[in-house]
Amino acid sequence: MKDFATLMSALIVLSPVITAFTVRPATPLQPSFLKPASTDQNSSPSSQTNDPYKPSTTPLRMSFYADSSDYKSSESDYTTDEETTSEFGVPIKGDETGSPSEELTPVPMSKNSGNRFVAFVFDKALMSLNSEDAEGLDVLDMHESRIELTEEHVMFCRKTNLYNETFNTESMADIIWSHQILSSDMVRTVGHVMCIESTTVEFAQDVLSRDPIVQRLTGGDVSNIPFYRWRHLRDFTLRNDDGREGSPTLLFAMDRSAEDGVGNLRNECSKDHLEYLIRSNRVIATGPLHLPTAFKDDPSSLPVGNLVLFNAGGRDDAINFVENDPSAKAGLFDSMRIFRYNSMDVTGKFVAENLLDDKKNKPTGDMKEAMEYWGYPVDDTQTRW
Repeated sequence: MKDFATLMSALIVLSPVITAFTVRPATPLQPSFLKPASTDQNSSPSSQTNDPYKPSTTPLRMSFYADSSDYKSSESDYTTDEETTSEFGVPIKGDETGSPSEELTPVPMSKNSGNRFVAFVFDKALMSLNSEDAEGLDVLDMHESRIELTEEHVMFCRKTNLYNETFNTESMADIIWSHQILSSDMVRTVGHVMCIESTTVEFAQDVLSRDPIVQRLTGGDVSNIPFYRWRHLRDFTLRNDDGREGSPTLLFAMDRSAEDGVGNLRNECSKDHLEYLIRSNRVIATGPLHLPTAFKDDPSSLPVGNLVLFNAGGRDDAINFVENDPSAKAGLFDSMRIFRYNSMDVTGKFVAENLLDDKKNKPTGDMKEAMEYWGYPVDDTQTRW
């Protein structure tokens, strides 16, 4: 017994020495959302563990944010006096934290996709058809007449593009874009070009005939308006922003006829043509123009030209760009026309309240009031303001 008591005394004396020389592995500082949180809200502080080396049992969830790099815990011991905000930085009012969620009806997908058509509306060419003195037409009068109808044209396109169960349910075409064509001196408008998407040629031409500008120019007759099926090349390398570097410019090129011996020239230079456009890093949109047959796979829907939207530093730069196209050098085109253009916003209703700064909502309110005046469905239940 004496020997056992002596051994126990030695262990008691050595215990603090052993503890003093015990080295724990270094642990990096942890952010608040990785710290272990209490699972018992009613337990006292003394009953909670303070061991920073004990693995946390709090479940961690990945939250997919814009940068895909944020994590957060279902609980947190971090408190702050700062204003409560959403994950996107929008302030949350006190009475909104417990408000019930509201189920919104999603905006329906377009039912008109499948075929894209392009129409070129040139004012002087159309006006001269109904005038005995075509050369005597005043270009400034035509410009002013078009400007008067621009607002009505834009609203016509926007209303055409907005349809659902509560508004414009019979719409059978979408107007993808509409561009004002400018004169060479860039001081007048001389026409516009529209891209229309629809399931049939008839629906697309019907929308074109109801365009307010076409109504004034031809009374709704579209027989003399150049109209083509457009096979848009939807590759990301041919989708540069218009106006980012230079002025948005349009090339309307028509092929030589078979009688002129064009032969298979389009196919022979198509690869070089496409490579040239991609390497230029300036193309906004492009694609060949085809005859507007009823079906896109109709063998008689032959390519007859090209439409290229691109950025150019000036008129000389634009001319140099199109003349150095391998298709142009090979002699494919019978005519090449270049125009500078202005893009018009015809996409529809995309105006939302500024949740971060109420002072910036006045323009939004003014827009809503104006659109309501124009007969636009600002209180539409499926496309919320």
